[in-house]
Amino acid sequence: MSSPSEAPTFIPVSEAAVDESGRRRTYEVRTFGCQMNVHDSERLAGAMEAAGYIKFDLAAEAEADPDLKRSASSPQPDVVVINTCAVRENADNKLYGNLGHLARVKEKHKGLQIAVGGCLAQKDQALVLKKAPWVDVVFGTHNMGSLPGLLERSRHNSKAELEILESLETFPSTLPTKRDSTYSGWVSISVGCNNTCTFCIVPSLRGKERDRRPGEVLNEVKALVDQGAIEVTLLGQNVNTYGVEFGDKGAFAKLLRACGEIDSLERVRFTSPHPAAFTDDVIAAMAETHNVMPQLHMPLQSGSDAILKAMRRSYRSDKFLGILQRVREAMPHAAISTDIIVGFPGETDEDFEETLRVVREARFATAFTFQYSKRPGTPAAEMDNQVPKAVVQERYERLVELQNDIAWQENKKQIGREVNVLVANGEGRKDAATERMSGRAEDSRLVHFEVTPGSEIPRPGDVVTVTITEAAPFHLLADDPTGAPVKVRRTIAGDAWDREQAESCGVPSTGGAKNLGSTSIPVVGLGMPALRVSTTPIYDVEDGQR
Repeated sequence: MSSPSEAPTFIPVSEAAVDESGRRRTYEVRTFGCQMNVHDSERLAGAMEAAGYIKFDLAAEAEADPDLKRSASSPQPDVVVINTCAVRENADNKLYGNLGHLARVKEKHKGLQIAVGGCLAQKDQALVLKKAPWVDVVFGTHNMGSLPGLLERSRHNSKAELEILESLETFPSTLPTKRDSTYSGWVSISVGCNNTCTFCIVPSLRGKERDRRPGEVLNEVKALVDQGAIEVTLLGQNVNTYGVEFGDKGAFAKLLRACGEIDSLERVRFTSPHPAAFTDDVIAAMAETHNVMPQLHMPLQSGSDAILKAMRRSYRSDKFLGILQRVREAMPHAAISTDIIVGFPGETDEDFEETLRVVREARFATAFTFQYSKRPGTPAAEMDNQVPKAVVQERYERLVELQNDIAWQENKKQIGREVNVLVANGEGRKDAATERMSGRAEDSRLVHFEVTPGSEIPRPGDVVTVTITEAAPFHLLADDPTGAPVKVRRTIAGDAWDREQAESCGVPSTGGAKNLGSTSIPVVGLGMPALRVSTTPIYDVEDGQR
């Protein structure tokens, strides 16, 4: 099997990106699913902009207000790209519900194109067009760079285009990328997965694990820092198995240490590791590398050894708890988060009690809890002893109550601690009302802090030093009762924020542009991760399913 290309992918300017009047067409990318989907959406946006499209204005408004309801008669983008997830049962309902709404939108907005990509498109393929014949383009997880060309072909031929590759030809990191953050970015170190967890459909959709070369990864990290980012998250389905493909089982620990040698890179995170392959050299690298943060996301899935065996998770609860103990011995203030599935087939009351036991011992700062849902094509979907919905719901509620209480207790321990917070944009929904700002501490806890009168106003990407004064289950507060000015450290990321704001206001910026007739098309950087980094999985936490 040949290795995927790491050469930069050139996206040509598309004639379809400009309408008959010379106006550049707009696009919107809607993302469902995990970090990998979010990372892929960065690339899709970059490919669209390299081809000449521009981001739809109302997209930013929708991101700022998730409850925004847009009717079929409202202003709409010219292209809607839906990047799908296939992990949870409601993924199908979510996609086809959105497509049903877009069918009505398309009736009122002639020329609107709809594209569906990602894991569900890779799985359903032609079924997407059968269920939603008004879709214009269907593409998979292995050919994201084809999107602009497929849109152009569909518009030219006036028919739907379906293109699904069965294996990866080029790493997604080679594609142009539209970054929405100046201070943080994803860096993919591998794609695919070699595990065979019985509940998971991802390996059949993403393929076998393929590792990027260390030099390519580090070059991308350095390029991010050169643009002003001070935080990166190394991303992979199983980041700690990185290096197996090219024969170096210690490659991930070495990669962490190498990141510690990059000037101006202040925060390094990674997600998600697999407990079965988590080794002490990685713990040592975390503890001994100054910019690797004291935070770890370690998926448990179940505390029952019998259920872990049925899941084909090749570790047991004692090993899992042993990893957490060694991590905390090396980094006493490390915050550890996890994923847990409730109601896996065959789960008994005794099995569930084992999960509660492990949760009590693990003392997770955060846990993403999900009700098991069948995924066609996975072994678990065919297992006997499927747990009744009412039982799953009752167990789920008990687990959530326990974990929320633990998270609150652990957060209360932070009161009085002085923490360094990387200021974010968009982390706190109530910041405007409370006159607070928000960001993440080094351990990834969300902190809302008061900007006292007379303080220098920090920019997104700057770092503030505050003392925690109050705790809630899901965030911390830092309000200074003395009214002293906030301690602000200006950073290159904050400088990059200033530059971006100036450019958005029409101030000329450096860099070239391509011309298409009278339309100026900005150059989009190659291989540059985009969206604001969250250091925990980006699931739909409201559906309670995985």
